[in-house]
This record gives sequence, structure tokens and C-alpha cells, in this order.
Amino acid sequence: MRPVDELVARSRRLGADPRNTNYAGGNTSAAGVAEDPVTGGPVELLWVKGSGGDLGTLTEAGLAVLRLDRLRALVDVYPGVDREDEMVAAFDYCLHGRGGAAPSIDTAMHGLVAAPHVDHLHPDAGIALATAADGPALTKECFGDRVLWVPWRRPGFQLGLDIAAVHRDNPQAIGVILGGHGITAWGATSQECEANSLEIIRTATEFLAARGRAEPFGTVVHEPLPQPERHAAAAALAPLLRGLASTDRAQVGHYTDTPEVLDFVARAALDRLAALGTSCPDHFLRTKVRPLVLPAGGGTPEQIRDLHAAYREQYAAYYRRHATPDSPAMRGADPAIVLVPGVGMFSFGADKQTARVAGEFYVNAINVMRGAEAVSTYAPIPESEKFRIEYWALEEAKLARRPAPRPLASRVALVTGGGSGIGRAIALRLAAEGACVVVADRSFESAVAVAAEIGNRDVAVPVDVDVTSEEAIKAALDAAVLAFGGVDLVVNNAGLSISKPLLETTAADWDLQHDVMARGSFLVAREAARVMIEQGMGGDIVYIASKNAVFAGPNNVAYGATKADQAHQVRLLAAELGGHGIRVNGVNPDGVVRGSGIFASGWGAQRAAVYGVPESELGAFYAQRTILKREVLPSHVANAVFALVGGDLSHTTGLHVPVDAGVAAAFLR
Repeated sequence: MRPVDELVARSRRLGADPRNTNYAGGNTSAAGVAEDPVTGGPVELLWVKGSGGDLGTLTEAGLAVLRLDRLRALVDVYPGVDREDEMVAAFDYCLHGRGGAAPSIDTAMHGLVAAPHVDHLHPDAGIALATAADGPALTKECFGDRVLWVPWRRPGFQLGLDIAAVHRDNPQAIGVILGGHGITAWGATSQECEANSLEIIRTATEFLAARGRAEPFGTVVHEPLPQPERHAAAAALAPLLRGLASTDRAQVGHYTDTPEVLDFVARAALDRLAALGTSCPDHFLRTKVRPLVLPAGGGTPEQIRDLHAAYREQYAAYYRRHATPDSPAMRGADPAIVLVPGVGMFSFGADKQTARVAGEFYVNAINVMRGAEAVSTYAPIPESEKFRIEYWALEEAKLARRPAPRPLASRVALVTGGGSGIGRAIALRLAAEGACVVVADRSFESAVAVAAEIGNRDVAVPVDVDVTSEEAIKAALDAAVLAFGGVDLVVNNAGLSISKPLLETTAADWDLQHDVMARGSFLVAREAARVMIEQGMGGDIVYIASKNAVFAGPNNVAYGATKADQAHQVRLLAAELGGHGIRVNGVNPDGVVRGSGIFASGWGAQRAAVYGVPESELGAFYAQRTILKREVLPSHVANAVFALVGGDLSHTTGLHVPVDAGVAAAFLR
């Protein structure tokens, strides 16, 4: 097997187990000989996980490929620790061929250690020893001379030299504990390296369990709320917290109430440990230097706003304490982690995955603190060192390499009737433009199918909702805020139609259509507006009305009347909600036959009978009566929705956009 194949397989095994390392944390490498395509002779290469990749999903494309002779020759030109950042640019001159992925800051660690295979990981048990106040002594007690202690040093070329020296001078050693940071292991073969990594993690875990004291976080002072009350409290808190966390830039939220979190926020040591912050660079780069801690249950909105304002000032003071003239500008002072005794944890990020991963990293940090407190006292790296990494020029450069966000990035959309037809097309389009989407439908199976079509739960979740039920709508909005922190964009699309002459239209026909569309849209808009107002981030409400809202056709009194009701709701709510930055607009489609749930459920047959054409030709019939002679598809309606909410029409509200290929009788006046 090629060294690169062994490396990818080993990396995936290690990365698949969260006990070994966190998402996108750590890196692995393999050295081996390949044929130089220029000389035809052998060349010794290093394959190492590139910057920003994840071990659990690593592929060969995620590896940087460097010539070992050139990489190790950098030792001779190393200008010293004060200028070690210059060495990162030098890695580019060591690349082999196109070089693969961008080399990470840890490349020196892998290239300078004289072992063919090296793993650098962030296991909770290893970091617990690395952050214990008497970490060096505990490491010796735990491992003897098989695993050695390396004092904290910021990742870089000098840390690679330090680890290489330990490997050179201690032939019996299989790895090191990196103070405040993690572990590094090595081996002559890929199998030996992996076994050594797992031995370090297993030995540290067993040591903490055997040596540690019970209840390292102290006594319980705040019991968790029962789950129904806990989730109700979280749903009530989430919009306000998301709005505050988005003071500097819009964020998506994630809620966690795992046993580890609930136990940590319940204990007496919460305030002390939370104030110390996380230690491993991978942790605090995502969780910020420390979390915001709220009173039990969350407190009042006024208390929350005051605590948020104090957090922002404390963060700004942290920046001022450590910034130098060449430091990057402060990126934002809002918390990434909010801890609420009795309720759980909220985490925030530019998208759902980033928010979720931030929460996962803080759970890692909780495990680290528990281990360190069980055998010693938790002592993370100094605040000044955290700042040096958080505002590292190299970290700033990594952020600058990120692709530009899509138009709806960080926005959360809820689409009613999203399980089929026009709603499905709208949900797919909004997700394609970067939104997180809540697919709401009375057919939960259909909602599940569309959400799965969009992607995983970081981008779409299904909810079961009957829009005639106030309780069901409230539950759907609660599900949305628990999934993504809030709601920014609501599309009132749920609908049905019954085509009958006036004398055959029953009161039940009338009530059903008005309950679903007129009343349902009102209820959805009302509950969504509550969330948007609480967030304080503005928002969009879009009604999928109809050409029939303004066009008078035969055998259509109930449907036309309820669509006219929806159309006027747009105007009324635009006037009322504009002061909160909430825009309300509508789309008036016509003749959407192909892919339409309404037409497929009987409306198509009824309208075909009215016009005296075969149902299979109804779409073409509608097209021929339009000015443009074009058939309207669900995707065309979705295009109009995106045009209204995508950012270019930021000053437009109360508008109805016709999507009917041109029906003169339905022109708006």
C-alpha cells in the first residue's frame, strides 16, 4: 500500500472517534519515497494533512505534499522564534509538484521529527493533562518516560524543533504531551504510529478515571429544568440571544442540552471555570476566549442585554490589553458560546455547521476541565497567548482565504407547504443561495424528503405543521429557533384549491380554503413576526398569493377571495412591520401546472374541465393565453422569491411580483 493510502486510512480511523480528536482538529503525516517526475530518480516526500481539513473525512486531495530534504534544510535558515512566522511562506518553496493542499502551521512538527509517521491530536484526556496546573508531574506519573512533557509554545517552527529534540534524545519515547495544547505521537510504521497515539489516549483516560476525584465541578447548585420546560425556555431565549450575538455580524445559532453541558452549568465551579476560558488553540479559535454565562433559567431580557453589553466591553478590553500596532482589527465582540444554568448551551457562528462545531468544541473543553480538575487544578494557557493565536497574522490570512459568503448565508428561512411543488422549489432555491431552511408541511414524510434532498441537518430540517392550528404553528417556530437560533425569512406558501361554481360552493369549501390560506398565512406571519421582533434583525415575509387575487375568473369564488385576502395582508403587514425592519412582499403566480401539488391534487382536472381542454394540455393552454406564451414552472416562482429577499431589493416592501408570463387582466394598478 502506498504511504499516502496508509495515511488517509489511519487519519480517517483516528478522526472518526471524537475521543481522539475534535472536528477539523489535529493533523497526521507520512514520509516515503516516490519517483521524481523530472529526474526519474527517487525523492523523499512528506504527505501531511493540509490547512483547514478534517481527519475523519480526509482524502488525498486534502494533503500537502513536500520534499523532505528541502523542508529539513529550512533549519539552516531559521531566523529564530521571534521571526518564525516567516517560515510558513518558506513551506511553499518545499512543495512537490503542485503541492496539494496548503501546508498548515503544524507542517514543521511533522517534517522535523525524524520518524516516518507522526500524529498530532487533540484528545480530551490528553488536553486535560496538558492543562493541569501540575501537568509535568502528572505526565511523568501517568506515562513514566514513555511520553514526555513539552512546555506550551505557540504552534510553529520552534515547536517542531522542540518535539524533534525530544524524539532524538529519548529513543524510548512514543510521544509527547504538549502543554496547554494536545498530544503528538510517532512511529516507524503507520500501524505503530496509530497504536502509539491510541495508547497515549487510552492511558491518559484510564489515569484520569483511576486517579481523579468524584464531582470535580463541585456541588449541584442549579438543577436542570425538565426537558419540556427546558426546551420551551430555550425556544423563548434563542431569538433574543441570536439577535445579541449578531450585533457585529449575522450569526446562526445552535442549542445543546447534552448531559455534559447540563451537568457543567449546574455546578458550583461554573463561574470560575468559564471565566478561565478554553486552552487548546482549536477550541478557543471557535469558542472565543470565554463564554457568556447567564443567570439560572436565563434571567429577564433586561438582565440578558446588560450582561451582553458587559461581555462586549470585557472583550474589547481584552483586545486593548494585548493588541499591538500590527494586530488585525478586532473581529467582533459578541460571544460565540452562551451558557444558561438549567437550560443548556447556545453556540453561534456564520453558518449552522460553524455554530454546531463551536458547541462541540466547548463540550470538548468541558471534558478537559473535568479531567484537569479531577486530578489537579485547571490552568489554561495565559490570556496573552490566546490573543497571540486569535489575532495571529497567519490566522487572519486563513480567514481571508475563505470563499465569499452566498447571498443568503446566515439567514434562516421557513417555507410552509415546502414538501412539494412551489414550496419545494422555493426551499431548494433558498438553500442553494446559502440559507438554512425549515421545510414545513402537513405531510411530514414530504417535508423529510425535501429536507434530505437539500442536505443534512446543518442546512435543512423538516417540521410537521397544519397551518390552521395555532399550536402547530407555534411548535413549528419553536422547532425552527431550536434548530437554527431564530427565523429571518418566512414564505407563506401552504395552499389548496377547490374549483366550483358559486351555487355548488359549500360553506365547508369556503371555510377550508380561508382557514388554510387567509387564516393560516395570518397565523404564520404573526408567530414569525414575534420571533423577528425579538431578534431585532429585521426579516422578510413573502406571501405566495396568485394572479387570482386581482383577476376575476369563473368557478373560483372561494379561492380567488382568499388569495385577495392574502394579497391585502401583504400591504397591511408591510405598513405595520416596517418599523421593525421586516419587509413583507408577495408573488402572484398563475398556471403552475407541472410540479404543482395543488394541480396534482384535483385542481388541474377541475380547471381543465372549466376551460374544456385535456388535463395533460393544461400547462400549454395557460401558456398560450399569456403575453409571453411561456409556461410557468415552480422554479420561476422560486426565482421571484429570491429576487425579493436576496438583498438587491432591500428598500422594497408591500410589493406583489407577477409570475404569470403576462396576463393583462391581472396587471397591478
